[in-house]
Amino acid sequence: MKYMLLIHQGSTPLPGSDEWQNLSEDEQKAVYADYKALNETPGVSPGLQLQDPETATTVRVQDGKTLVTDGPFAETKEAIGGYLFFEADDLDAAIELAARIPAARMGGAIEVRPLVER
Repeated sequence: MKYMLLIHQGSTPLPGSDEWQNLSEDEQKAVYADYKALNETPGVSPGLQLQDPETATTVRVQDGKTLVTDGPFAETKEAIGGYLFFEADDLDAAIELAARIPAARMGGAIEVRPLVER
């Protein structure tokens, strides 16, 4: 089964932020090493890090009219910061991988969602 793991940023410190600067150099290196290890895990297809939620544009169509809003629709704490795909034997394996994502332990959350395979 294939899964998409959506990384919700929450209060996870992002590189370049004041919160990131408050982490020790060892903590910063550990986060980078953890993401590197995740991306090298068999079955993982790495995604890309997304820019800050403030750079988003939200598009809706109502009554046939396209409505464009600057910024995300979701609360910033719910914003998606990145994603990856994982081919695994079962949901338990996907959950195990999700628990290894640094954002899961640093104030964010990981949404594990199976893909529809046709």
